[in-house]
Amino acid sequence: MADGSGRRRPAPSPRQGRPARPRGARVAVHREVRLGTAELVPDLDRASSWLLFIDGVPQSGVDLADPGYLEFEYVRRIGHLADLAFPPGEPLRGLHLGGGALTLPRYLQHTRPGSRQLVAELDDELTGLVREHLPLPAGHRIRVRAADARAVVESVRPASYDLVIADVFAGAVTPAHLTTAEFAAATARALRPGGVYAVNIAAGQLPLGETASKYAELPATPDFRTSRPAASRDGLSEARSAVATIRSEYQETCMIAEASVLRGRRRGNLVIFGSDQPLPEAELGRAVAGDPFPARLVAGEDLRRFAAGAPVVTDAAVAAVTRAADVVANVSASAETSPQSTNW
Repeated sequence: MADGSGRRRPAPSPRQGRPARPRGARVAVHREVRLGTAELVPDLDRASSWLLFIDGVPQSGVDLADPGYLEFEYVRRIGHLADLAFPPGEPLRGLHLGGGALTLPRYLQHTRPGSRQLVAELDDELTGLVREHLPLPAGHRIRVRAADARAVVESVRPASYDLVIADVFAGAVTPAHLTTAEFAAATARALRPGGVYAVNIAAGQLPLGETASKYAELPATPDFRTSRPAASRDGLSEARSAVATIRSEYQETCMIAEASVLRGRRRGNLVIFGSDQPLPEAELGRAVAGDPFPARLVAGEDLRRFAAGAPVVTDAAVAAVTRAADVVANVSASAETSPQSTNW
């Protein structure tokens, strides 16, 4: 799922109170799900495409007639990796952390029939809505488990998947427990030799008043692995930390993003790949450079420089931030409920 910064062709905003339509016309569907308000909206650019919005933020795009069509640019980049890192048409074992409209599971089923896939999607009501209105193709081997992404990846058999994809957002950010070195290590354990981990993250300055994550509250410490990311004008400090964290667990890594995002000019998506074997960097770089929104592949020394000095996020660091936030919340609550002076 995207955080709303993913780029696509301009699409109509979901709206209620539409006038009556001819019989058989596609109509938007609105439903409250566990994590917000979900809307399935017809894509007016493609007769069989639908867009999924959560609380008004675009999350997924699905073309029921052509599952090989990938609307959002960061999804296309993961699709390129799947196409290039494994023999063409070979069924894969895929683990998807975050489901949305099940765009990439459909893509792998379409391009690699017979692929066995497991999806971890916490919001079972969202999954029900998607399966009701955007049914999966006949003969698919896609299972959806209503559970936390980390709990699922830690429960699977070691070395049982070819591809692990993490695309989980709560609003504009990835949940903290899915950003740590320990989580990255769990994804590595789930992969077979030569398997690939793909993670989508948001990068760049947030709108005024929004907080990227609790990591900004971490106190600086002498311990590199738990010190907070240094503030940066380009809004990429947490992206650098994400790269450093994944590099701490994977021997081979690369990153894909548009130049405007890498320069801090706008907020957008970064896709990071990790493996124990060399990645198809040259072919992947050519593929993303030819996309409708051309992107740059960053690897090797360039990626090392991008992440230089950034802290590796750990479970301990996240726990420390959570404890500190709880203390602040308790103090604030206590102040609000304390008797007020009546000495005028």
